[in-house]
Amino acid sequence: MDVKAELKRQIREALKGADFPLESPEELLSAFPQGADTTCEAGDVRLRAGDAGGVLQPADFPFRSADAVADTIVDRAVQ
Repeated sequence: MDVKAELKRQIREALKGADFPLESPEELLSAFPQGADTTCEAGDVRLRAGDAGGVLQPADFPFRSADAVADTIVDRAVQ
């Protein structure tokens, strides 16, 4: 599995119990098991949920699924 696919899988797994839609960055962070400290790693890439604000925009909300969160964050954060 490539790095992007693995990171997306980990984000989806971390958000499996989330109550969608997530209307704000605060709701998104609260949905992760360890909040802002939730970390996903694959290869030499490490993403913290708390760093997602650097790639998310107000227009991204609301998020309606874990897939949408994973796609948006990983596609923007990982080149």
